[in-house]
Amino acid sequence: MIAELLPDVDPDIARRFGTVADEARVSRAAAALEANGFNVLRAGNAAEAKRIVLGLVPDRSQVHHGASQSLDVSGITDEIDKSGRYEPLRPRIWSMDRQTQADEIRRLSSAPDVMLGSVHAVTETGSLIAASMSGSQLGPYVTGAGRVIFVVGTQKIVSDLEDGLRRINEYAFPLEDARAQAAYGIRSAVNKVLIINREITPGRITVVFVDEVLGF
Repeated sequence: MIAELLPDVDPDIARRFGTVADEARVSRAAAALEANGFNVLRAGNAAEAKRIVLGLVPDRSQVHHGASQSLDVSGITDEIDKSGRYEPLRPRIWSMDRQTQADEIRRLSSAPDVMLGSVHAVTETGSLIAASMSGSQLGPYVTGAGRVIFVVGTQKIVSDLEDGLRRINEYAFPLEDARAQAAYGIRSAVNKVLIINREITPGRITVVFVDEVLGF
């Protein structure tokens, strides 16, 4: 799949940033995240991650999510948007007029009860790194959402911030750029990068590590 999307990708980069982390590395990252105020849960695969995430989201809560391969592949997106158990914001926002309802869209997307998503790198020192073209999901991640749940394949664990930025630019961005061109006919871009080093509100951010390659 990687080779099809990126025929000229460096095989060493693909192996380095697209391979599930070993147990020792996951344990180091999980311990560091917890020391930095994040909750950490573990799923063996995407199906288990879906079960865990849905168990954390209260029925009838207002839920938002950005575009995420991790959420799509695990089936979380469809469950949130179509099950009727929640108040999903993304379908509502996409049905609104960008010209006449821009302020309402901005307010709706900024402060949901629960924000779901993923990140592009997690450092072994306990930091989260997310890149975005528009930045629309980053505000809720930082402080707008009441709760944030990240679904993260362990291939995204890196040594440090420098390694995380390299993962974004040399691995995740080319994959997302290819996906965006195929799906929407547009190019992607690393326009905004968020680094979360610590969460000061207990229980606000949960990271669900998945022991398989999931997302970019």
